[in-house]
Amino acid sequence: MLRDPAQSEEVAQEVFLELWSTAAQYDPGKGSAAGWALMIARRRAIDRVRSSVASAVREQQAAAPAELWDQTHEAAAEAIDRERLVRSLRRLTAPQREVIRLAYFGGHTHRQVAAILGAPLGTVKGRIREALIKLRLAMTSED
Repeated sequence: MLRDPAQSEEVAQEVFLELWSTAAQYDPGKGSAAGWALMIARRRAIDRVRSSVASAVREQQAAAPAELWDQTHEAAAEAIDRERLVRSLRRLTAPQREVIRLAYFGGHTHRQVAAILGAPLGTVKGRIREALIKLRLAMTSED
């Protein structure tokens, strides 16, 4: 019944102690000594399995609120970061917002952004650099 050897050994020890302490209660008219000992062992093993299952259920129930707290905390932190980013993006000039939108949210390379906007590559790179500096300052100043 018990798959864990350590628990099996503990139950066996408990059974021997019970047999020793309750030997006077054994009635040969009700069955053999071996049958009586096996009945006690079976009961102890079943009790141990039930106890282990109940303990595992309690541990899962105790862990669930902590996991829920972690998930809620992460979601709240992401929402705050997202709102902070939106506010920071609003502080950029329109051309800076556009290059950030295309490069970082659109996934375009600097060359592709320059082609889409019809602007020189150096200008696009400069706008992106300035926009990132402003965003970093805005994001860190709101902590």
